[in-house]
Amino acid sequence: MGRILDRIDQPADLKALPEDELEPLAEELRQEIVRVVSKYGGHLAPSLGVIELTLALHRVFDSPTDKIIWDVGHQSYAHKLLTGRRESFETLRQYGGIAGFPRREESPHDAFNTGHASTSISAALGMACARDLLEEDFRVIAVIGDGSLTAGLAFEGLNQAGHLKKNLMVVVNDNRMSISKNVGALSQYLTRLLTAPTYQRLESEVWDIMGKIPAVGERTRELTSRALEGLRGIFVPGILFEELGFKYFGPIDGHDVELLIRAFERLKHTEGPLLVHVITTKGKGFAPAEEDASRFHGIGAFDKTTGTLTKQPTAISYTEVFGRTLVSLAEDDEKIVAVTAAMPAGTGLVHFAKHFPDRFFDVGIAEQHAVTFGAGLAAQGVKPVVALYSSFAQRAYDQIIHDVCLQNLPVRFMIDRGGVVGDDGPTHHGVFDLSFLRAVPNLVLMAPKDENELGSMVRTAVAHDEGPIAVRYPRGAGRGVRMDFDPPVVPIGRGERLREGTDVSLIAIGSMVQVAEEVAEKLAADGIEASVVNARFVKPLDRDLIVEEASRTGAVVTIEENVAMGGFGSAVMELLQAEGIDDVRTRIVALPDEFITHGSRGRLLEDCGLTVERIAARAADLVARSRVVRGGS
Repeated sequence: MGRILDRIDQPADLKALPEDELEPLAEELRQEIVRVVSKYGGHLAPSLGVIELTLALHRVFDSPTDKIIWDVGHQSYAHKLLTGRRESFETLRQYGGIAGFPRREESPHDAFNTGHASTSISAALGMACARDLLEEDFRVIAVIGDGSLTAGLAFEGLNQAGHLKKNLMVVVNDNRMSISKNVGALSQYLTRLLTAPTYQRLESEVWDIMGKIPAVGERTRELTSRALEGLRGIFVPGILFEELGFKYFGPIDGHDVELLIRAFERLKHTEGPLLVHVITTKGKGFAPAEEDASRFHGIGAFDKTTGTLTKQPTAISYTEVFGRTLVSLAEDDEKIVAVTAAMPAGTGLVHFAKHFPDRFFDVGIAEQHAVTFGAGLAAQGVKPVVALYSSFAQRAYDQIIHDVCLQNLPVRFMIDRGGVVGDDGPTHHGVFDLSFLRAVPNLVLMAPKDENELGSMVRTAVAHDEGPIAVRYPRGAGRGVRMDFDPPVVPIGRGERLREGTDVSLIAIGSMVQVAEEVAEKLAADGIEASVVNARFVKPLDRDLIVEEASRTGAVVTIEENVAMGGFGSAVMELLQAEGIDDVRTRIVALPDEFITHGSRGRLLEDCGLTVERIAARAADLVARSRVVRGGS
């Protein structure tokens, strides 16, 4: 007998299943997700934790007419399998395949593109308001994790939703708690009571009747309301949400699919904003993920029996270098503190947190707060090191400008995952940071050519007390270079010439320095002598070195893993223009003006023209044009 999953092509097929096939289907979904993610990597633990919840939502609601918005979206694998992508699931996060996050262009069942946390409630409220303005009829459901509720955006959405009183359901997927039998029994009883139509009708009728009794009226209604609120507050952890204007239901066992279905069926036509509190276990059903949900939150290919990675890194990662270097520096400087936004492992701060728990601050998914919190620390003479992913730092841009740089406070920013990060796709590529950071006054911005230079730049940033400074570095393993035990400080605004040539200057930053060196080798084989400059700094640029190179070779190619607009290359061109150097042939080699899809980093860089062969061809063409111009003069 074949799999139940093979009979599910659309949510309508799920609705037709006998109820006793739902639990076996949940197990098949788990097996399929583990099978595919073990081969290619992905967000395993989040998706395993919401399988029963996903089944219940698609069993009760009518997607795509009803809108289901997955906050972050890294828990949407079961959703994809149930909404027409079962046969293409093997291509998950692969180049040309389906994305690891919801994408509207991929399926009508993906109501909203997500990849960053805490957007679902605001988006869902916007959809609900649009529905009512256009006099349409559908339900809107936002599924948000408890971690995402630490972000201010989530509460901004809750605040307005409670005020507008729109028909909207927010499902809080709480995977930090486990349900004991006693609590589970009580919560199931309360859920059945509070979601039952008779309870809802009785509550409404009693409220209306009490308001019509002349002798008591509104005063008695108010007193009764307070008494009921106090009584419910003993049993139901939802007073906060009710104060925000939501009707609270739960907690519900998020792995009891029948209970979830009954609750959603009863609440489907309930008016006003609703909050349904669901308790789940991250990594449910796969023992290694349950035991270490953090490691299996996002993981590479692994052995599905043991959970061990099948491909080990060949060199220490940039993230690890940052973490180890900061611990070493903090041992000698008690003023150093570390700040992260719910990413202690991802940013390499686990070791720091272990060694210096009183000097480590995880502020939750709240990048804006992390930056301003760091500004407050710096204002009082502490040395804050704020570690953020590049694409997440975008969320705190105002705070970087207003709270840090405007006051010239010495906050040290460690910008991880700079450049193209690969399989997570456009929401996670860090391709705008060189542009948006270099535009801000007072901020020093640098990027290392390798993992050893990163150690030096971390030391440089910590030693820099004159104002804000940022270090931008890529994801993954370094180049495997020799590591200095005591890395030196890098002089602010000083690059280095790695190779001297006479025909063209290749001026590169960060991850593209190695590429520039390989380009120079290829050009040499064709008789073209290229200089290679490791710029190190995007701001301030090494004026003397760049002007000397441009004047000597007459041809400059800048190379960066960042968008061309306003990036490193633009900075170099602006410098040459300001210096009145107008007779130099130039090329900016950078990422295109588009959102880059998901796929392996190598394939994506190839598509974007950031390969040795493509860059060498552009440099050779520039040299040829430069020789014609010089010969003609």
